[in-house]
Amino acid sequence: MAAKPRKKKLNNVSMSSSASTRFRYKKVSVFVSLVMIFGVVYLLGVSSSIRSGVAFVPKLYAIQVFNEFPHDPSAFTQGLLYAGNGTLYESTGLYGKSSVRRVALNTGKVEVLQEMDGSYFGEGLTLLEQSLFQVTWSTKTGFIYDRNDLSKIREFTHEMEDGWGLATNGKVLFGSDGTSALYQLDPQTLKVIGKQIVRYNGHEVHYLNELEFVNDEVWANVWQTDCIARISQRDGSVLGWILLPNLRKGLIEAGYHGIDVLNGIAWDANDNRLFVTGKLWPKLYEIKLQPIKKHFDAGVIEQLCIPPIP
Repeated sequence: MAAKPRKKKLNNVSMSSSASTRFRYKKVSVFVSLVMIFGVVYLLGVSSSIRSGVAFVPKLYAIQVFNEFPHDPSAFTQGLLYAGNGTLYESTGLYGKSSVRRVALNTGKVEVLQEMDGSYFGEGLTLLEQSLFQVTWSTKTGFIYDRNDLSKIREFTHEMEDGWGLATNGKVLFGSDGTSALYQLDPQTLKVIGKQIVRYNGHEVHYLNELEFVNDEVWANVWQTDCIARISQRDGSVLGWILLPNLRKGLIEAGYHGIDVLNGIAWDANDNRLFVTGKLWPKLYEIKLQPIKKHFDAGVIEQLCIPPIP
């Protein structure tokens, strides 16, 4: 940055009022002109980048396991959240086995269990104030429960194509339906009040699954992958990818061959802790993100994190 120019002395004589005014006016004019020039150059640069196909490059992260906790290996995890004081809430799927449960983080013990009717396949879950909101697979039906005893308060119908994931920022609900759409729902009416298409490098990111709201971003498991997408809630662009293949690989190498895919993100906003697990996983992990500086060849992230549409 260039040093600021010193004020020129005029033969040690003070400038008249009119001369001083003209001097200040000229300085302001020069400043405004420079701002306009730099603004035009910036806009031309942005326009050139768009025309040349230069894209924003999302950040990539690996993970470090900071802690491990027991997790019910029979839980087909579809929704997960941390509610403070060592308490998790979890929604599980599969017909005849679906439930909403309150779980002790440190022990994995299920403290309160609300079994669902066998005709429903439990999916995403989120907590807003004193109520738990849950959606179900292959229907537009959802349920609201009391967070204390998990008693059912009421049933609702939503406008998404299907029920996959739910999260909240404390004002609206975010929902996914297995497509590339990220919905915003009014928590009072459950009507859709906003919708973004999630994209990465020109590709729509389908199979958005379990959701969590983390530091002004929506994080989503992408079904059939070991990736979590960090999504802008404003325009649906992918801001970053978290790559977690070592978790499932480690479980398989340890002899847990009945496990299913990575699914379940829980964020402890008070202590900045991140928890993840999967369907039928015997463990829940507290993880830390580590930026990846390695360069990936074109198309690698798409292969890892964006499943093809049949």
